[in-house]
Amino acid sequence: MEDAPRYKRIVLKISGEALAGEKGFGIEPEIVDSIAAQVTEVNRLGVHVGVVVGGGNIWRGAEAEARGMDRATADYMGMLATVINALALQDALEQRGCQCRVQTAIEMREVAEPFIRRRALRHMEKGRVVIFAAGTGNPYFSTDTTAALRAAEIEADAMLKATREEGVFDDDPRTNPNARKFDAIAYLDVLRLGLKVMDTTATSLCMDNHIPIIVFDVGRAGNILKVVMGEPIGTRVGVHG
Repeated sequence: MEDAPRYKRIVLKISGEALAGEKGFGIEPEIVDSIAAQVTEVNRLGVHVGVVVGGGNIWRGAEAEARGMDRATADYMGMLATVINALALQDALEQRGCQCRVQTAIEMREVAEPFIRRRALRHMEKGRVVIFAAGTGNPYFSTDTTAALRAAEIEADAMLKATREEGVFDDDPRTNPNARKFDAIAYLDVLRLGLKVMDTTATSLCMDNHIPIIVFDVGRAGNILKVVMGEPIGTRVGVHG
């Protein structure tokens, strides 16, 4: 392991499903606490940490839309679900003595700050973790795209995509035991092959702003620190892989 972190400023993207664990729905306290412990460990190294959380463990907008709900309404409900997850993670971080702020793209001043780029950067400079909630504030954009956008806005060195898989595979490893894991892959190959790393908007945004994406299994304790320190785990998505 290197003496100093490889990445000084990161955006950690956590899916709502990852927070639910094996239940598949709701919030699993043990998982939230594990993630909080890992984020606290990284934060104490002086790394600036931004977090974007999904909301799929509480609300699945795509399923609601398939049943006939208006797409924009379904998306706004999903944004509110991310705020619930953000507050749960904030509480877990603060219980560990890690200072944290939640910023939302939809104003709700009673529970969180509005997203202001300069204020987010100032929080990070003061050693606080910033959780970005409520997506971009607009329907039709995923939380993956939110993570890519926030990473570009705060000039992050990398985007860490925390999943329940060990990295990016050429097929679904849950149904195909012969699926091959990529150690590294180029942005354009992800787009060309239609790999489900992130949606195309998010991948393109990271590519345009030269932000590497590291996809890894957040379920293994210590993996966030390993990625930040530059250990070769998961899959790295970059210009040349």
